Amino acid sequence: MAVINVAGFGVQNAMGRSSFSAPLIVHAHALVFFGWVAIYVAQNVLASTGSLALHRKLGWIAAGWMSTMVVLGTIVTVRMVRAGHAPFFFQPAYFLIMNPVGVLTFAGLSTWAIVLRRQTDWHKRLHLCGMAMIMGPALGRLLPAPLLIPYTGLSIFAAMLVFPFAGVLVDWRRDQTIHRAWLSGIAVMAAAQLLIEVSSRTSIGNALYAAVVSGSPGSAVPPRAYPPFPAG
Repeated sequence: MAVINVAGFGVQNAMGRSSFSAPLIVHAHALVFFGWVAIYVAQNVLASTGSLALHRKLGWIAAGWMSTMVVLGTIVTVRMVRAGHAPFFFQPAYFLIMNPVGVLTFAGLSTWAIVLRRQTDWHKRLHLCGMAMIMGPALGRLLPAPLLIPYTGLSIFAAMLVFPFAGVLVDWRRDQTIHRAWLSGIAVMAAAQLLIEVSSRTSIGNALYAAVVSGSPGSAVPPRAYPPFPAG
């Protein structure tokens, strides 16, 4: 997961599709989200090597870190939509709903994992499902997103499911059973995706979009029309 995150954003930078000239809020967003990737890797290393005391201490830092991720993830999404800069392979209303729902679902699954921290079988599986929920931006930069229109969001979600399903496969091969934590985590992920798909295509999505973009350049962008492809 960490390698995919680095590859997804690194490839775009190497190809000149992104740069370090972004506004400060975008840099803060990147720092916080990549910080979580580092925390997640560190927590797995600490747990697997038996450094449980440090694992627990870092866990409380991680719990607070999630709140910052929810706030910054939502702010950056709203900022992009208000500026009329939603990615051209997403409908603006879809993008507006997709990112906040995704990061909130991540926070919900991760909080559930923390609550069940003494049940380590549930703890680690729910955390992986939570991490999978924020893999969308990295996967979207590696998949041929423009070629997947109008199923870009669903295609990225299918790629996100590869991670928990890999865990299901490992459990099945070892124990010939599927742990209920996988079923619960995948169900929550699927419910979140269903909410995104349905709400972005209803009057609720239109009303939310109108309220968010009111008085901004984004108000001139239709909520359910794909933005034009960039030149070249």
